[in-house]
Amino acid sequence: MAPNLRFTATMAAGSVAGAVLGGLLLGVFPDAVLIPALAEILLVSAVKLARHD
Repeated sequence: MAPNLRFTATMAAGSVAGAVLGGLLLGVFPDAVLIPALAEILLVSAVKLARHD
């Protein structure tokens, strides 16, 4: 049970940090930059997840 809890806590912390950072960057960079960057991050994450054993 502990490994799942640690994984969940790590994912939650990363999600919160990403949301805060994204919100802060929204006022600095235009959407035309942020949306492709987010798409790239999500694509890399999906590939890593698909390759995970």
